[in-house]
Amino acid sequence: MVKLVVAIDGYASCGKSTLAKRIAGQIQCTYIDSGAMYRAVTLHLIRKGLVKKGVFDASRVLAELGNIVIDFQYHPDTGASETFLNGENVEREIRLPAVSGEVSPVSTIPEVRERLVALQRKMGEKGSVVMDGRDIGTVVFPNAEIKFFMTASPDVRAKRRYDELTANGEKVLLQDVRTGLLDRDRIDENRDVAPLRKAADATVIDNSYLSEDEQFELAIQYLNKRLKQLDKSH
Repeated sequence: MVKLVVAIDGYASCGKSTLAKRIAGQIQCTYIDSGAMYRAVTLHLIRKGLVKKGVFDASRVLAELGNIVIDFQYHPDTGASETFLNGENVEREIRLPAVSGEVSPVSTIPEVRERLVALQRKMGEKGSVVMDGRDIGTVVFPNAEIKFFMTASPDVRAKRRYDELTANGEKVLLQDVRTGLLDRDRIDENRDVAPLRKAADATVIDNSYLSEDEQFELAIQYLNKRLKQLDKSH
């Protein structure tokens, strides 16, 4: 198989990571969760007291970027890669509401995006990858061989996120979760640097009423078609 990049963009709680992991397993290549990288940076800044309720001191944030090391390590028990921040496994902590509420504002900082985009591209140079996020097909890998853009209705996305949080023991209100998701959408779509957009050549998957298996089969059908085209061109 030719070396390729599969870029999966879309809104929060659309199942991007779930689909990306399954595709990576299917074609046996590396999965990179770009959103986890932004969450890890956000967690570090929260711990340092440098961001609160979307407000941050840009100069202090920039000075701190050099002290952040992000890595992914495969966990054999879960069969998935987990996020490490400066050597600490923070996979669970970066998914908590406190981080979710701050990650979009942090993502608007140009220097944060520049640093992580450079790191993501370097990861992609090592071999075939599946990467999900909000600007993978438009900014990080605009020439990716395969692109998907995922969406779903706000109510469906809010219920998915609510179920995920409550399953982990978090006490949250469904309406608050929905409001938080819509706030993230607004910030992601309107930021000056790399706003959330569908790439012109991306295949849209609206999974509001699709199961994970149905979504996966739909994506694999398209992916196999593209792989045949790529094989012929090579």
